[in-house]
Order: sequence, then C-alpha cells, then structure tokens
Amino acid sequence: MLFYVIRRLLYMIIILFLLSVVAFIIIQLPPGDYVSAYVAEMQSMRGERLAEEEIIALRKVYGVDRPMYVQYSKWLWKLSHGNFGMSLQLQRPVIDLIAERLPLTVLICILATIFTYAVGMPIGIYSAIRQYSIGDYFSTVFGFIGLAVPNFLLALILMFLFYKYFGFSIGGLFSLQYMDASWSAGKFIDMFKHLPIPVIVIGTPGAAALIRTMRGCLLDELRKQYVITARAKGLEERTLLFKYPVRVAINPIISTIGWTLPWLISGGTITSIVLGLPTTGPLLFEALLKQDMELAGSILMILSFLTVIGTFISDILLVLLDPRIRYEKSAV
Repeated sequence: MLFYVIRRLLYMIIILFLLSVVAFIIIQLPPGDYVSAYVAEMQSMRGERLAEEEIIALRKVYGVDRPMYVQYSKWLWKLSHGNFGMSLQLQRPVIDLIAERLPLTVLICILATIFTYAVGMPIGIYSAIRQYSIGDYFSTVFGFIGLAVPNFLLALILMFLFYKYFGFSIGGLFSLQYMDASWSAGKFIDMFKHLPIPVIVIGTPGAAALIRTMRGCLLDELRKQYVITARAKGLEERTLLFKYPVRVAINPIISTIGWTLPWLISGGTITSIVLGLPTTGPLLFEALLKQDMELAGSILMILSFLTVIGTFISDILLVLLDPRIRYEKSAV
C-alpha cells in the first residue's frame, strides 16, 4: 500500500501539471484577453474610447502583452509557491475573494451532499428489495425526473411557485434587511430559513442518480449465489442485507464519493447564478467571461487538485470497505 500511495502522489503531480496547461489554454482560447474585454466594456457601456497608447499601457500593466508561454510560466511559478495572484477585474487578492465565498459554498454543498445520500441510499435500497412495488415505481419516476430536469430549471420553477402562491422570494441566502448587515443571531436564523431550497435544488439530481445506481447494483447482488445460500441457511434478512450485498453494492458509489470535494467549491454554478447565491460558482463564471486569468485559473486549479485528491480518497476507501480490492500484487 505504501508503494501505491507514493506512486499515486507522483502521478498527481504530473496530472496537475497537465491540467494547469489545459486550464490555461481554455481560459486563453477565446479571442482577445482581459484588456480587450475591458476596453470593449468601456466603449459599449460608458461610451468612452481609449487611445491606443492607453490600451498598450494597460496591456503592459496587466502583463498580457507577453507571449503565452511567458504568461503561463509566470502564473505557474506563483501558483506553485502558494501565491494565487491578484484578480485583474476586481484588483483584490484571489485568496481573499475565494475565502469570502468559500464558507457559504462549503455549507450549502455539505448540506446538499447529506441530503443526496440521506435520500438516495435508503430509497435505492428499498426500491431494490421491493422490486416492482408501488414504492419502486414511485422512486423510479422520481429518479428519472430528477435526472432529466436540470438544476437551474428546477430552481426557476420553485422560484415561480413560491412567489406566486406564497409571495415569498427564495432567491439569495438572506432577506433584504440582513443582506449587508453584520453577522448576528437574526442573520444566522434568516440564512437557515433560505437554505432548504438551494440544498434541495442542488441535491436532487445527485439523489436521483444515487437511487438508480443503488437499485441496480443491489439487485445484481441479491441474485447472486452467496445471497441465496445465506438466505437458505436461515440468516436473518436484515443482517444478510446489510452485511453482504449492500456492502458490495456501494462500491460504485464509494468510487465517486471523492468527487464531492471539487463540488464543494464549484457549488452548482448555474444554479447559484439563478438563485443569486454568494458562492464561488458565480465568481468563477464571471472570471471566465472577463478572461481574468489569475482568478479563473486559480479556481480551476483548486477544483483540479480536489478532484485528484478526492479520487485518491475514494480508492483508499474502496480498499478499506472491500477486502477483495487490492492495488498491489501480493508478495510471493
């Protein structure tokens, strides 16, 4: 296991380097750069036309006048030393911008993850052991609807229904009187009143997918010979179910549980924009639109790092939960 861990750590460094190249290319792929977007905004919204000398000076100030490989090398060097740089658009340290939105992002996504597993796994198990029952059909319909309806569309539907029939706006995380207020018990309570809708909207597709995955895997295990033999020997049904087939059926779920880490940062970007949530998702979206290399690149690299680490954690959990899985050859 030790050699496996060391090998995976080396692979992580190589993968992160390749991902940094891909992230840089994707951000730079649209025509122009941050200064071009800034100049176009000035001309269209404010009616101001900058002189060519001013544009050249701006490009030099922001460092976009240098060749791409120089910009990449400079960005990667700072990133490797823990320096996320300054946001070109907001002129603030990137680490401060991320830190402002990270707590609420993590809170929403942790609650959405709990909702996903608390709803998905029990319903998936019930659906498998009560195959073709009314509950199974209901969960199947819920699963298909949850997978088919996009998060942002569900958010729009709920916003419309709540406003039309209850006169209540579910957008944002705070009421107007608490929007810019300092933290207090009242603001904390107000935030938790607004949390259920974002949690349900973000967690519903994951719960629907989990129901279908758990049902399919568990049905496959329940038909295997060892389950039939254990049942024939008189083993209690509940003990049989959770000791053997459920433990094996959750392997596909465990293998992807590590992907929750990058999800904690991205936080359902489009859904957050629709609901007006102050998470890192809209911050990344705006940075990509403005081609803010420092901000967008840093967030993408954080997501990449968490994805790689999450996958590694999933692999370790699989070994701990299923003794049949080994990543190293047994010694002769």
